[in-house]
Amino acid sequence: MYKSILVPIDLGEASSWEKSLPTAVALARTFGAALHVVSVVPDFGRSIVGGYFPEDYEAEALNKAGDLLKAFLEDHAPPDVAIKGHIAHGTIYEEINKTADKLKCDMIVLASHRPELKDYLLGPNAARVVRHADQSVLVVRD
Repeated sequence: MYKSILVPIDLGEASSWEKSLPTAVALARTFGAALHVVSVVPDFGRSIVGGYFPEDYEAEALNKAGDLLKAFLEDHAPPDVAIKGHIAHGTIYEEINKTADKLKCDMIVLASHRPELKDYLLGPNAARVVRHADQSVLVVRD
């Protein structure tokens, strides 16, 4: 049923993968699907915020994120599932959806924290992924 599954993670926040990654791995095993893990480095753009960072900050952040993702996968990727890591750069929910489209994923498995009143039903990024994704989306609560 599913051939390619995307799991977005925040490398600095274990709750973004502690439940969603094992769920995605189980789905990948069940369907013989490839598993893609993406981590998004936020884009500060040319706004006033971006002006406070060194010129090469984004390139260094992307390189560091790549190293962290490689180490993460070495520690957490099961040997019996085809898994590949990806680093994206930009607006989190947009990059998750773009990556899913680019990789021709047919499912996205993502974590969402318990909502606070301000979040209503889902966290802001999870809600946007769900609303805008062309794929099926499984939201795993932490």
